Amino acid sequence: MRIPVAAHTEQPWRIHEIAPDFRVLDVWAYRAPGSGPDDLATMLAAIRAAESRKPDPLLVRFLFAVRWKLGALFGWDDPEQGLAAKGRVSSLCERLPDDLRQPQSGTPVPGIPFVELYQLHNEHAIELANKTVHGVAHHGWVPTGDGEYELRMAVLIKANGRFGRAYMAAIAPFRYLVVYPAMTRQWERAWRDRAELLDGVDSRS
Repeated sequence: MRIPVAAHTEQPWRIHEIAPDFRVLDVWAYRAPGSGPDDLATMLAAIRAAESRKPDPLLVRFLFAVRWKLGALFGWDDPEQGLAAKGRVSSLCERLPDDLRQPQSGTPVPGIPFVELYQLHNEHAIELANKTVHGVAHHGWVPTGDGEYELRMAVLIKANGRFGRAYMAAIAPFRYLVVYPAMTRQWERAWRDRAELLDGVDSRS
């Protein structure tokens, strides 16, 4: 479910001090019935497990295949377009205060073109950079008012000039009509199936 930008900006997230110059593009909420205040790590682990076992819907896979093909053809994802040292932009890891620097900060996220920034008991952030955008995916764990919690994902971006802004505008219909709805179904199902998905798995990893 898409929710207002204020649902992210009004929360006391640490990402506000790390990326104050980024624009909040989208905020989506994912239900987690029966969850408690310390279940963010479990939710994220269940999502990772689900994504490693079950492929995305065919249309989503097709859209991403087209995106990666275009990126390879036009050099959108070349290393020099990414994060420092020789990249186009500096990683937000360089802005992390000492209390947010963790062993996993700056390490690649398996299966997706992001790197880790930090993870707290109620907050997690990863980043990417390419020729189109420097972006952050932020996951927050928020009480719903009925004693349960929900996952909120905010997408923060700095578009790379006119080209980056045009690119983000062009893909907006695909995000809203295909990618985010499919992600919602998959992530909420991962929470429901967490016991099976995480059997024998350390959710802290």
